[in-house]
Amino acid sequence: MTETVLDLIEKHADEIAALGPENEKLGRLTDRAAAVLREARVMRMLQPAAFGGDELHPREWAEATMRLGQLDGATGWLSGIVGVHPWEMAFLDPKAQAEVWGEDADIWVGSPYAPMGVLKPVDGGYTFSGHWQFSSGTDHCQWLFLGALMGDKDGVPLLDPPQLIHVLLPRSDYTIVEDSWDVVGLRGTGSKDIVVKDAFIPEYRTISYNAVADGSAWRDRGLTNPTYQMPFSSIFPLGITSAIIGICEGALAHHLAYQRTRVQITGRKVKDDPYVMSSVAAAAAEIQASRVVLLDNVSRVYDGVAAGKEYAFAERSLGRRDQVAASWRAVRAVDEIVARSGGNGMRMDHPLQRFWRDAHMGLTHAINVPGVVNHASALSMIDVEAPGHMRPMI
Repeated sequence: MTETVLDLIEKHADEIAALGPENEKLGRLTDRAAAVLREARVMRMLQPAAFGGDELHPREWAEATMRLGQLDGATGWLSGIVGVHPWEMAFLDPKAQAEVWGEDADIWVGSPYAPMGVLKPVDGGYTFSGHWQFSSGTDHCQWLFLGALMGDKDGVPLLDPPQLIHVLLPRSDYTIVEDSWDVVGLRGTGSKDIVVKDAFIPEYRTISYNAVADGSAWRDRGLTNPTYQMPFSSIFPLGITSAIIGICEGALAHHLAYQRTRVQITGRKVKDDPYVMSSVAAAAAEIQASRVVLLDNVSRVYDGVAAGKEYAFAERSLGRRDQVAASWRAVRAVDEIVARSGGNGMRMDHPLQRFWRDAHMGLTHAINVPGVVNHASALSMIDVEAPGHMRPMI
């Protein structure tokens, strides 16, 4: 029987967990931690089969990301962030895919997608410059997707309306800014700054964000696997929230292990304190609810696109509402756990505090900001069309 990615992760579970403090101290995944992800085929889960990928159901990817997050927050985060890029790679010109994976199917592609650069049209493509923050796992990536605005012949962004473009470029065309990732949580992700100066980008290594978001990209490529027919706003947030939920599950596991033998200052065993035990059970139920909602959502959308269903903005906004709520619900539950862990649970040599910090750092990602998402979904619920500024990322 063929081993699944989850099977391969379990083979390395103890090692992945043990490498967590080393990842944090180094400020990026250790080389060994990255090698384990390659050995487990984590980054190939959404990769096109034509280039050595597995083209799996996105639910399997989400479950693998959750498990990795339970073991180490940074490792789970990279599964969710870097692991989504092969999905978008499937929409690019096969020539670009071959450039990335033609000789090595284990090459990683990073990001970020924030449009912090401008494309200036020239013969055969564009020149490209910009400065981006938060390129997770970038030390282990050889290519990046970077967000850009289309510019005119003078390099001035076209803003009426803005044209958002995702640009693929190799490691030789950008600079990683060392010492640019000094934060309170997810330190092991190595999410450093990226600088590009006057790189040449051939046309075939660009793709319109709108084409990815509205589904025309997969239609243009004739892709038949429902995994590639999923809305961008279902797939991209899925990786991030799966990592966060996994991190929260890891925090719960460390909390329970600690409370099993903990004695309060009064001399009473925590296991005999009904108030603490009740709160812990309630928090565990919230984390579990977050998992169930997220996995149900991705399964439902996958089944829908497999049956030929197209998801309009209103339905996508409801899915994003539930995804954002799942992230917040799980992290709030971790706060309830931490508040009942005693001062020793916050010592720097206790893993609970690292998972707590990682969970809160993950919650700050732009994909988890609830305001616009909740507003747009509420408008959809009362059959009012959301205005244009609410539509990106939904």
